[in-house]
Amino acid sequence: MPLSWWIGFNALVLFLLALDLGIFNRKAHTVSVREALGWSALWVSLAIAFGIWVGQALGRQAMLEFYAGYLVEQALSVDNLFVFILIFGYFRIPPELQHRVLFWGILGALLMRGAMIGAGAVLIARFHWIIYVFGVFLVYTGFKMAFSGGSHVEPEQNPVIRLVRRFVPLTTRFHGEHFFIREPLSPGGVARLVATPLFVVLVLVETTDVVFAVDSIPAIFGVTRNPFLVYTSNVFAILGLRSLYFVLANIIGKFHLLKYGLSVVLAFVGVKMLLSEIRPIPIGISLGVVAAVLIGSVLLSLVIPPKEESTPA
Repeated sequence: MPLSWWIGFNALVLFLLALDLGIFNRKAHTVSVREALGWSALWVSLAIAFGIWVGQALGRQAMLEFYAGYLVEQALSVDNLFVFILIFGYFRIPPELQHRVLFWGILGALLMRGAMIGAGAVLIARFHWIIYVFGVFLVYTGFKMAFSGGSHVEPEQNPVIRLVRRFVPLTTRFHGEHFFIREPLSPGGVARLVATPLFVVLVLVETTDVVFAVDSIPAIFGVTRNPFLVYTSNVFAILGLRSLYFVLANIIGKFHLLKYGLSVVLAFVGVKMLLSEIRPIPIGISLGVVAAVLIGSVLLSLVIPPKEESTPA
């Protein structure tokens, strides 16, 4: 891809983020469902429009690969939302501050995902057999997700959080939107820079995203090998993650079968990678399978009630 495409796309993303935080969300506030729906519609519309541009510039095959990659990444990012809800609940983050944490968390995620995608593209280009390693890993992850007990958050066990608390002075009180404040060592003494609980939550959100990226990045390479399409579809999915959180925060627990749908998607993409040199699965079929599985798992979640956990006598 021409270097100008990469520069232009990243400039567009930075411009959109600047508009988001600098103009539309300058003041901390509780994001309403209506506002979140508006932002979600905007991000999805931008992704659709970008896919149309990809189709005009690179052809129909590239457009379908972009949409498939976007759908896979958007679906897998929903699993992040379960963990974000648990993190914010554990630290009792006020609703009006959650948007700021997610904004900076997503900005950091864009940088880390870009580095991971670059590394993945280099590995596949130099060591083609790594695609089979990715395939086996995704199939294993899909089975593991299907039979796991669910998402758990144990901040005290997170090694990064331990490292932060060991080397960074912390205060136990929130100070508005600030991640750091200056706190005097003694009355009238020299002030030192200390981190607020909001910074600890930001670090936890960032490290959680890295863990999820280990699954999602190989999954997108299973849909397309084009680094530009991998990166752009990933970025659009991440940009919409924040607004999607505020849309689904109160109802995401109702989609109790979604994790099974996600596990099927991961396993399917893994099988697709393993068969890539023997019997390639057309991208149109892949897109249809992923969409059908996700929609089916959501609809079944609404129709089939969750099993009630048995309580000991």
